[in-house]
Amino acid sequence: MDIKLLFYLVPLVLIFSWFIYSRKRIHVTNLVSLEDNIKEGLTEPPSLHPVIDNVKCVGCGSCVSACPENNVLGLVNGKAHLIHPTHCIGHSACKKACPVNAINLVFGTEKRGVDIPDIKENFETNMPGIFIAGELGGMGLIRNAVEQGCQALENILKVGGVGDGTEEYLDLVIVGAGPAGIAASLGALSNKLNFVTVEQETLGGTVAHYPRGKLVMTAPVQMPIVGKIKFTETTKEQLLAFWQKVEKKTGVTIQYKERVEEIAVDGEGYLVTTTKGSYRTRTVLLAIGRRGTPRKLGVPGEDLPKVVYRLIDAGQYRGQDVLVVGGGDSALEAAVSIAGQPDTRVTVSYRSGAFSRAKEKNRKKVAQAESEGRLTVVLNSNVKLINKGSVLIDHDGELLEIKNDNVIISAGGVLPTPFLKKVGIEVETRYGTA
Repeated sequence: MDIKLLFYLVPLVLIFSWFIYSRKRIHVTNLVSLEDNIKEGLTEPPSLHPVIDNVKCVGCGSCVSACPENNVLGLVNGKAHLIHPTHCIGHSACKKACPVNAINLVFGTEKRGVDIPDIKENFETNMPGIFIAGELGGMGLIRNAVEQGCQALENILKVGGVGDGTEEYLDLVIVGAGPAGIAASLGALSNKLNFVTVEQETLGGTVAHYPRGKLVMTAPVQMPIVGKIKFTETTKEQLLAFWQKVEKKTGVTIQYKERVEEIAVDGEGYLVTTTKGSYRTRTVLLAIGRRGTPRKLGVPGEDLPKVVYRLIDAGQYRGQDVLVVGGGDSALEAAVSIAGQPDTRVTVSYRSGAFSRAKEKNRKKVAQAESEGRLTVVLNSNVKLINKGSVLIDHDGELLEIKNDNVIISAGGVLPTPFLKKVGIEVETRYGTA
């Protein structure tokens, strides 16, 4: 054999061998992770997530590299798979990165349905002139919500009569001052629309309800007037402080402590009735959260003053016996935060056998706190009774009475479906549909 041929052939063989070895090692690692998650019941994505068509998939790995959360997707047998479903939080970068369009983004699964209002591509509902953006439409990520608020506003500008300057109707009523509502308000201000933004609580919407110090994951995003926001990882407090500065600097007006009670068809637009008055408007943008009303347990004693539905300040529970009910991120973050207080005893009660809907980092924090003896986890359990000084929990058929000073129920919220249906907005339960 020609020595020159050997000179080129040997490196090629070595490179190809290393490629095969690497692919096989990746396959084995991903397969083990996938099988472990199936055994532990960690198979239900909490939000928007990808479904891969393995017939179309060419195994290029573009989707794997594009995912900002790391290890959500992986290659198994040369095809992309959702390796860690519970880690997926709906970035949608995988779909954009796929060169063969083998990925669909869906809500819900065959086992777990998700209620989603029917929304067109322009964010308009079946009610002409009523738009939805942000968390209510299924997009919980701050970056996605901001982008949707901006995009919805662009489509609202195309509605007949908007921006004409008539006094009979407002151009727009924005409901909610979370990420989507803030972005849309700034867009409306920059386009000199005649609009009103109402918020039933405080600036930030759902973000304002996060526990103190909670890390808010976001990414660079463009906002009207403000320009590019370059946060990549920041706390709730830092983000709210930033928005407060934006509110003050831009002069955008948000009417707080004003809750919408009814939206009714009114001539060429709608009559929006709130707790403080009413507004005639051509268009409405619903930028409210999905939590709506906190989901209650429906057990005796739940009406006691010691029962609350979200954590505000972990420090107030110092030296107490606290029960946290729930298995999502809010519940685990609250439990870990309280467990960090001196002389505090925390119990987490969750109806399922695994924290399948929580992020891995929160599951790890709970596991660490449990191993250090700072909190107790009781899976496959349901609260049966709340007394003044104790709680009664059914754990696999066995009744446990636990000393208790305070109860935090983090069981999610009830989607404001009745309100949406009263307005006339169609809501669909998605079981793995795009």
